[in-house]
Amino acid sequence: MVMSIVNSIHRQIPPIHPEGYPFIGGFALASLILFWLWTPLGWIGTVLTIWCALFFRDPVRVTPVRDGLVVSPADGRVSMVTLAQPPAELGLGDRPLPRVSIFMSVFNCHVNRSPVAGRVDRIAYRPGAFINAELDKASEDNERNSLVISTGEGRIGVVQIAGLVAKRIVCFVREGQSIGAGERFGLIRFGSRLDVYLPEGTKALVSEGQSAIAGETVLADIGLNDPGRAFRAS
Repeated sequence: MVMSIVNSIHRQIPPIHPEGYPFIGGFALASLILFWLWTPLGWIGTVLTIWCALFFRDPVRVTPVRDGLVVSPADGRVSMVTLAQPPAELGLGDRPLPRVSIFMSVFNCHVNRSPVAGRVDRIAYRPGAFINAELDKASEDNERNSLVISTGEGRIGVVQIAGLVAKRIVCFVREGQSIGAGERFGLIRFGSRLDVYLPEGTKALVSEGQSAIAGETVLADIGLNDPGRAFRAS
């Protein structure tokens, strides 16, 4: 009975990405020191340690794998669905392309997942500022790491953009590597945004304000020329 309860609780706790262990350990050590200095400060440190563990959580996701589907690379809120010129380093041309932007708050899971299955043709890092990632100009001004993934249906651009408190973008993949839809390719610390550039003429299947789940929420279908969908908030 006891073991059954323990196993049930364990299944509800998502695993932690290894990138988070040094930070969680640092918060925990600081909490112990704060407890020694003054107990209320120690409890504040404990709450921050729990938050840090949640920030680096890495839950299992169930990804739809049909050819042509583009899934969300990040947990968060769809902040923009628009036409925008992709960053020059992506090499996707100088014409505006459909772009879906997903804003990650400091409470979202920050492990980033590939939106499609394909080959990583290009990775380009560019240093920059750390302005609010929700602003449109963050796509141009902020620190970013860009990937181009080639599929049988077209090329997808994925851009990791640092935010106000994000101080490092981490990328796990390399150029020439094959990657599956929903596979982890990086993360950003702490609070940021992901831009997904779709092939010309693609209709987004999400709307601004919608919540997205990395590796699960379908952003677009580049294989069936879906005419798009209407949305209603309620």
